[in-house]
Amino acid sequence: MYQREQYRTLYSRMQEKRRFIQVIMGPRQVGKSTLMKQVVNALDIPYVFYPADAVPATQLSWIGDCWNAARAKMRVEGLKELILVIDEIQKIKGWSEAVKKEWDTDTFYDVNLKVILLGSSRVMLDKGLADSLEGRFERIILPHWSFAEMRDAFGFTMDQFIYFGAYPGAAELIGDEDRWRDYITGAIVDATINKDILVNEKISKPALLRQTFELSAAYSGLELSYTKMIGQLQDAGNTTTVAGYLNLLSQAGLVCALNKYSVDLARKKNSVPKYQVYNNALKNIYCIKPFAEATQDRSLRGRLFESAIGAHIMGNAYAGDYKVYYWRTKPGCEVDYVLEKKGLVIGIEVKSNTDTGNKGLSEFKARYNSYITLVVGDGGMKPEDFLSMNPAELFR
Repeated sequence: MYQREQYRTLYSRMQEKRRFIQVIMGPRQVGKSTLMKQVVNALDIPYVFYPADAVPATQLSWIGDCWNAARAKMRVEGLKELILVIDEIQKIKGWSEAVKKEWDTDTFYDVNLKVILLGSSRVMLDKGLADSLEGRFERIILPHWSFAEMRDAFGFTMDQFIYFGAYPGAAELIGDEDRWRDYITGAIVDATINKDILVNEKISKPALLRQTFELSAAYSGLELSYTKMIGQLQDAGNTTTVAGYLNLLSQAGLVCALNKYSVDLARKKNSVPKYQVYNNALKNIYCIKPFAEATQDRSLRGRLFESAIGAHIMGNAYAGDYKVYYWRTKPGCEVDYVLEKKGLVIGIEVKSNTDTGNKGLSEFKARYNSYITLVVGDGGMKPEDFLSMNPAELFR
């Protein structure tokens, strides 16, 4: 079975003496549970696994019950160490305080119980970790899969990666595109919206939330004002509501609205947004053409290619700790993606074989003294190289 690079990190940490809770974070269906299973099965350490999926959100005592069961197993079997794994921990309200209590108790009594927590709701995990567990945990962040990973694990070609995206669970379904779309829609879109957003947020118009996702995903790689978006939505709403829903969809790792880059914060926030999915599969479940036709349509393939580059950038943004924007002054003078981290700015222009010349990069560099300007595609870095690297490496 294919091992991602985070495997070595978790394996190494679990062999160390008990020091930190290991928190595996990432969007749905990127392989968090698979990574955990690979590691615990490779280690010569017993483990117990408890999923929180079917546990009522208010049943806080469940966490203590899991801990007590693990401790009992250690006593009964005379184990010197044990790994406790809890999946989707963020579903339990007040989870971080309960985890802190149990972890500190084990620390005080020298109980060698090592802990792995898994979760797909980044915002809820971050809040709990910051509120109660400072100094007690380490993050292992799993981003969306790169082209190199999909190629090496499943034999994906570049065109397949651009169209079908980077969800490993869907890789073997691409021969049946209806089945592939059903999987992406059910296992990822529906599960994220229904289990991660609607359960944890007060949403007054669930239908509008879903429509906002569908429209913004279909427009991935393009600019569209909130006013024009509302004009295409069937359910009534206002720009503030739609912007709020997009923020929730972004936090859930589905789709985001990129602001135009500016040194003026107000101009950033008031700009026309450019929509971008975190994984190109989320855009192409709405593609009007099947894979074979889409790859032959030069104009369409160019748009899908730009969205795939953007998805790769966004899919690594949280782990890479950088922000993403776009930039434009006038037609023909634009930069597709702008990355910003610790005062450094990088401009990236995407070039497919259908693109014409663009002087945007040179003007952007002159105006903002950018750290790097980069072309991905014709005349620049090979797409397969860019889509195989972590964009955060550009800041080194």
